[in-house]
Amino acid sequence: MLILGLESSCDETAAALVTGDRRVLAHRLAGQEAAHRPYGGVVPEIAARAHVEVIGPLVESALADAGVALADVDAVAATAGPGLIGGVMVGLVAGKALAHAAGKPLVAVNHLEGHALSPRLSDPSLEFPYLLLLVSGGHCQLLLVEGVGAYRRLATTIDDAAGEAFDKTAKLLGLGFPGGPAVEAAARDGDPRAVPLPRPLTGTKEPHFSFAGLKAAVARAVGTASAVDLAASFQQAVVDCLVDRTARAIGRADGATALVVAGGVAANGAVRAALERLAHAHDLRFVAPPLWLCTDNAAMIAWAGAERFAAGLTDPLDMPARPRWPLDPAAEAVRGAGVKA
Repeated sequence: MLILGLESSCDETAAALVTGDRRVLAHRLAGQEAAHRPYGGVVPEIAARAHVEVIGPLVESALADAGVALADVDAVAATAGPGLIGGVMVGLVAGKALAHAAGKPLVAVNHLEGHALSPRLSDPSLEFPYLLLLVSGGHCQLLLVEGVGAYRRLATTIDDAAGEAFDKTAKLLGLGFPGGPAVEAAARDGDPRAVPLPRPLTGTKEPHFSFAGLKAAVARAVGTASAVDLAASFQQAVVDCLVDRTARAIGRADGATALVVAGGVAANGAVRAALERLAHAHDLRFVAPPLWLCTDNAAMIAWAGAERFAAGLTDPLDMPARPRWPLDPAAEAVRGAGVKA
């Protein structure tokens, strides 16, 4: 099986060729950091226009790298949401056009499912079901991954995602963009106990996450301590929240074979180390994708497409782009943001 995958849900355009036996034959990615850096965050219109400019050449380069033609692929997988709707539309329309031109099936992939299944691309021994902490710029969820297309949400954020809090903290501290790596780098030189910051919802029966109060506390603390101490204190607060909430979910994840972390924030070394300790304390395997698979990429979309295609799941060419697309539509709406569930 050979799948062409396309990703364009935020500020990275990517194309990849992945086989059913987990070989990544090619992966091309074009980032937009320079375009968004002056604004301290992603500007949706700038992102969408950049996707339009590069997606065609990226697909051509990926096919050339793999030494295959479009006619050789078995299906085209493209992110259909959730994400910035302009960017999602660019990748999905490109995927539809390629599928139609080549007479190949289209697999419309939920970007979150791409993250959820990405650990299975790098670890063939990872079996369903597993407990997944999906933590990124727009999402923070705990899911029991029971199979392809089968997800039971145990918790989500009621306001902001952890990755968003990282980005806003970096902006407040003048650390640059992208925020996550900038905060992590600064935190290495700081004292995580220097600034007392809240750990929202920790120790409560509430299953969900909350980071808005932590973000506000950082804003109030700016100027009271060095940037590196504040970065370290903030990062430790996020780690404590993630570990506390995940520990609570472990008790509800019956039959889980492993604790898995995925998404952009999963690239953070302090987060990975703390979750690995938590997994070992509960006699669970700990699985995390390699760093390049944590951030947005097309290999995870191609792999999710391969898993769905193998299960007989394809989509019509009128499949809509979705700015919001929950993995567990049956999950109860939470208080607060709700729609992020």
